Amino acid sequence: MTLTNKEKIVAIISNGIAVFSLLQERDDLPKNTTMYDFVLKIIPEDIKSELSIELIDEIFQYVSSAHSS
Repeated sequence: MTLTNKEKIVAIISNGIAVFSLLQERDDLPKNTTMYDFVLKIIPEDIKSELSIELIDEIFQYVSSAHSS
């Protein structure tokens, strides 16, 4: 089974959020780096057309609520 571009971008965004959180906890991020900046830098060019701020927000909300319950 091959992942669709939408599935790939969801996986990359959720992984990016997790890595961002870890680096933020360790204080290993450059100053003024936002989660959005970080995620935008890790998305491959060939699937960037699937990316939106709303999608990042939706995935962040889901991941946050899943970990808090």
